Amino acid sequence: MSEALRATGRPIVYSLSEYGQGKPWLWGRSAGANLWRTTSDIMDTWLSVRIILLRQVPITHYVAPGGWNDPDMLEVGNGGMSDSEYRVHFGMWALLNAPLLVGSDVRSMTAATKAILLNQEVIAVDQDWGGQAGFKLRDGGDAEVWEKPMSGGSVVAALLNQGEQPADISVTAAALGLPPAAAYTARDLWDHVDREVGDTIQATVPPHAVVMYRIGRK
Repeated sequence: MSEALRATGRPIVYSLSEYGQGKPWLWGRSAGANLWRTTSDIMDTWLSVRIILLRQVPITHYVAPGGWNDPDMLEVGNGGMSDSEYRVHFGMWALLNAPLLVGSDVRSMTAATKAILLNQEVIAVDQDWGGQAGFKLRDGGDAEVWEKPMSGGSVVAALLNQGEQPADISVTAAALGLPPAAAYTARDLWDHVDREVGDTIQATVPPHAVVMYRIGRK
């Protein structure tokens, strides 16, 4: 298939789907693929999102421009999860540089679904030209910190609460690899507001939710 696509002389995206069984992140690029499925099919459930996200943790460093891990399409808007859970789904797929393939009926999207799928600030995280995928920085059980370095020198921090109770989650600028500064600007990618923060970035995150900040020196 790769050879046939190359023979057309046209730029065609080649998506390889063997459900991650043969570890395609190791060889997909050499086979001419631009993206490769990393897991079995996603389901429109919180448990499915959690399982797939967990399986991405050891393979995030295999992506680069032209070759991407594909944890399967987006379920946002299909009705099996809450809006908060859909924001986790969309936000973490963006952090992973995953293909953002809408898997719901665009003709009947609610306003809440549109607000998630058309969030330009989160899409910009996925589309950053540097192409470095996000990775899990710290695992605190249900409370996790993920990070994605951005090409302009800022970083995106995702404070993820997979638990059933609100969680206070924090991370220092030093842990994120930011240069020392008296203050930083943290752009909330869901609330679309800027906050001035010091050395520690923190938030009380509701259950099944994620807070995403794009952080840079003030």
